Amino acid sequence: MDSKESKTALAKKLHISRSSLYYQSKMKLRDERLKEQILATLSEHSSYGHKRIAMHLKRNKKPILRVMHKYGIKPYRRRGRKPWKPNDLKKDASAIPNYARTLCPLKRNVLWASDFTYFRFHGRWWYLCTVIDVFSREIVGVSFSAHHDQELILNGLNDALAHHPPPTYLHTDQGSEYQAYAYFDTLDLHHILASFSDKASPWQNGFQESFYSEFKNDLGDTSRFETVGEFLEGLYSQIYYYNNHRIHTALNGPPALYRQQSNNLSKPS
Repeated sequence: MDSKESKTALAKKLHISRSSLYYQSKMKLRDERLKEQILATLSEHSSYGHKRIAMHLKRNKKPILRVMHKYGIKPYRRRGRKPWKPNDLKKDASAIPNYARTLCPLKRNVLWASDFTYFRFHGRWWYLCTVIDVFSREIVGVSFSAHHDQELILNGLNDALAHHPPPTYLHTDQGSEYQAYAYFDTLDLHHILASFSDKASPWQNGFQESFYSEFKNDLGDTSRFETVGEFLEGLYSQIYYYNNHRIHTALNGPPALYRQQSNNLSKPS
């Protein structure tokens, strides 16, 4: 029996048209090609979900999701969210308003947010402080230290102010580091209004919480670094990747590109 007869016989046996066999073969080939593109994207952007993969490949998200389900493809690193305990909801009033609650900045350097996170490396804790421009989601200031104190957050703020105009508002939690006299002196010097989340309400600084969650996913296992210098270089490289290459779903691109595009739109024609 020749190939033509084989296809005809098989189609008859399956009670389908002979053309459907060719369609399924072409569909399978397209899916295989798309699968390779998805895997190649994940090899570079290991925590991308189907929406970011679709943006990266400039494809519709529906076939991306279908192929990922078909082949069991998942982002390489995902971390579960830590559940909030009932006691976390007990909040004390702050004398300093939470401007971030209602403020939606329409340009850069209106609302910044600052926070710090920690890493376990070589048997001790290390701390990273970042300052983010809420409009563009770009990290504009960074500092790194073996201690979480006012020096850590002041260095991060001063790093941001050295390269950018001061914002109107700077939002943080009510940690003791952000209640130091030196911190408020720096804000007063640059005419910046402080904004505080309510106590035990980290979700009110969701800009930084979301950044750190994804940042640690993308950074991965820190044990691959041999020295503190390599670790520090890895942190700064990851921040550069976040600012310049990692697609932010709310922006349809990386923060630096969004900032550049907004600058172009604001220029007079």
